[in-house]
Amino acid sequence: MLTLFEHIPPADIPFYVGLMDHLAHHEVTCPEPMRMDDADATMIAHVNGKPAIIVSRLRGAPRTTPDEHDCRAAGRILAGVHVAAVDYDASLENQRGREWRESFAEAVLPKIPRAHGDLVESENRYQGMHDDAVLPQGIIHGDFFHDNVLWDEDGEGGVIDFYFACDDALLYDVAIAVNDWCVNEDATLDHRRARAFIHGYSELRPLESFERELWPVMLRRAALRTWLGRLGYNYFPRDSHMTIPKDHEFSRRLLEHHIAHARALADTLD
Repeated sequence: MLTLFEHIPPADIPFYVGLMDHLAHHEVTCPEPMRMDDADATMIAHVNGKPAIIVSRLRGAPRTTPDEHDCRAAGRILAGVHVAAVDYDASLENQRGREWRESFAEAVLPKIPRAHGDLVESENRYQGMHDDAVLPQGIIHGDFFHDNVLWDEDGEGGVIDFYFACDDALLYDVAIAVNDWCVNEDATLDHRRARAFIHGYSELRPLESFERELWPVMLRRAALRTWLGRLGYNYFPRDSHMTIPKDHEFSRRLLEHHIAHARALADTLD
């Protein structure tokens, strides 16, 4: 399958391609980049002047309404990515970290209701009070949503779309995933599915004490990032005739839910 890079900075492409190649050779089911030239093992070519790669195509399809069994399996898959990436010898700064959250908030505030802007500013202040440097760091997928896992006929899951991968707190990646895999239609957390996801993840990488303490903070951070990102799709589309608007209101309501139920969020780790 041909992948043509049009919007990703060329300097970042080797990180993503190398990561997929590394994971594919470390027991993670994901697209494997093909080498263009056996002589120098090049995986990146150019098509019409743009960087491109050819990757293996995964079989299967996403599960639109994941249940507890799916969430447990997905948690284990994400942990497998984190464990396998430990010895990947490249790094990439998170382009949607604290600096982005705060600068993008300034850009979007004039376009959203005052109450929503107050929520963004309040949450950014709250997040600024919590230092995630105490948490285990590594390479995260960054977009481990349910539609980025394809399940084959044998029930085995494969991961796609690594173009949000970067270095960050591993727990943050878990929170991003749980906020998608384990939420209800009314933007509330399904505690049974969340526990299943965490239990599956912990089979390969048990959470540490600081991670357990900061779990509610990371769930809120992940909800804020997704909300801001979806506001961006709506108010600053990269290509208006191709961009599909995202439901940013759902992410806002999820953030509000996490704020209102902070104590209960910790129960999902039991």
